[in-house]
Amino acid sequence: MDMSVPELAIVAKIGREMFPRADVLAWEDERIDAAAGKVGVGAPAPAPIAERREAWLHTKQELGSDELLRRLGRDTTIADAMGRLAKISGRRRRSVTELFVPGGSAHQFTEWFTAITIASDEAALLRACPDHFVLRMYNGTQQVLETNGGSPFAALFDIDYDDVSSLTTPVDVQFPDRLDGVARGSDGTAIGGVRHQFRDTSDGVHARVLVEFPLTVPGSVVRGHRWHLACEFSNWFEAAIADAA
Repeated sequence: MDMSVPELAIVAKIGREMFPRADVLAWEDERIDAAAGKVGVGAPAPAPIAERREAWLHTKQELGSDELLRRLGRDTTIADAMGRLAKISGRRRRSVTELFVPGGSAHQFTEWFTAITIASDEAALLRACPDHFVLRMYNGTQQVLETNGGSPFAALFDIDYDDVSSLTTPVDVQFPDRLDGVARGSDGTAIGGVRHQFRDTSDGVHARVLVEFPLTVPGSVVRGHRWHLACEFSNWFEAAIADAA
């Protein structure tokens, strides 16, 4: 979302609590500082969140995907080794956030998201969350380099949106539109996945966005990732609705 995209009064349900858009934006503002520190650069100067978001996007684009992968190489090696422990058990931990979006439609959003994913629209994908470092199509799948929740390590994995074979979360037939796929580590191990589900409401969209993590991932990271989900999908919804206007 760029500075010309208006904010929407999106409400996030995290656990049993409801949070207004301002709380998610405050989380995003703090994570910009943490993400900048992670890659060893200065954070954007204090400013309205829309300005800091664009400044941080500009920094990531200037560094480029290859340099970000290099700088976070130690992190991803550790995270990948931990992910391979998923072979021990097929059990998963689930990180779930629900969003109530005023405006738009479930189908329009999933079509929009699929389009920016296939096109590797770097700006739209990276600006959605401070912890997004690389999101691009790579050898037929989406390569993702990001920090999950409050994890001390950035993780590198691929999401195959054409494969849902190892997901453990059932489809909810009340949510007719979905974005889902299997996440794999460097050796091809299925380490988790995403099952994001959407439905229209009388005034917009109800989104249930969910990530399946390996059982080996600490609960604190899984719980923390709910804010990551609220941040990225709120920003994506605002951008999608603005693009459709």
